[in-house]
Amino acid sequence: MAWTGLSITAGYHRLFAHKSYEAHPVVKYFLLIGATLAVQSSAFDWCSGHRVHHRHVDDEYDDPYSARRGFWFSHMQWMLKKYPSGQYDYKNIPDLKKDKVLVHQHEHYGLWVLLTNVIILSAVGLIIGDMLGAFIIVGLLRMVLTHHFTFFINSLCHMFGTRPYTDENTARDNPILAIFTWGEGYHNYHHYFQYDYRNGVKWWQYDPTKWLIAGLSKIGLAKELKTVDDLTIKHAEVTMQFKRAEARIAGGDLSLDDKLMMFKDKITAEYDAFTNTVEEWHALKAKSMELKRTEFANRLHEADEYLKEQFAQVEQKIRDHSERVEQAFMQLKGKAIKG
Repeated sequence: MAWTGLSITAGYHRLFAHKSYEAHPVVKYFLLIGATLAVQSSAFDWCSGHRVHHRHVDDEYDDPYSARRGFWFSHMQWMLKKYPSGQYDYKNIPDLKKDKVLVHQHEHYGLWVLLTNVIILSAVGLIIGDMLGAFIIVGLLRMVLTHHFTFFINSLCHMFGTRPYTDENTARDNPILAIFTWGEGYHNYHHYFQYDYRNGVKWWQYDPTKWLIAGLSKIGLAKELKTVDDLTIKHAEVTMQFKRAEARIAGGDLSLDDKLMMFKDKITAEYDAFTNTVEEWHALKAKSMELKRTEFANRLHEADEYLKEQFAQVEQKIRDHSERVEQAFMQLKGKAIKG
């Protein structure tokens, strides 16, 4: 289950579908074999459908497994019948079509599935001396569980959980589902920052797929790991905080209008200040990139020291904004209770 599950998440999903990192051929094809053993379609079918899902998320006609069509459809029904949304022409995977091994797997997928399952299950059966047990446990049970855990991402992860980064789609962060899906449960983050090799972006969030990829990079078997900078992530979080604050204010008791408007103005001012800080940070980053393209080492060293100081000041301002926003929320809550 670990091999096949991680082959889907680290292989089909983050490596092939999103190109969130580059893997050594040994890792790449080891994951491809594991994903084939999982029996979740060829890399072409899986990745093409997933890219369509991200492009048309929640669209009832174009999203292959839209959660807006209900749990059953997004969990399994989408693949039990040939719906128009599930017909792929592979125009969105030109990068994958250049890989001869992936082409061979797609064109001879049935053979790949047969060989991987027969050879591996037979090997396990011979090792443990129980061919029937290997077929039932290592074969059928493992495959059924892995399938449903993967399907949870399409269904439950679009229905239950929090949306700390965006409310523009139904994707949710769900730490419980992350346990069963090898870290894919942090789905709200993934749909907003889909090219990040991490789904559980916080250090404490359970994302074994992230740890696997990071570990491979430490020993030279993975490289070019794509990440989103901390400020951009914080910007998304704070934007959602302001949206929730505005919703609370809009739904407040009319008798508290004056009090609520006072805090609304305060929160709006904090949001404007935060936006200006973000713009300042991006300007510093652009300046840093420009300086790094110059050939003046001494000047670059001096500039780096200056920019580090500036970045530290901006990041402190961001923390100050966040604290003041939380204080405003608490005051707003207190006023509403007293009212």
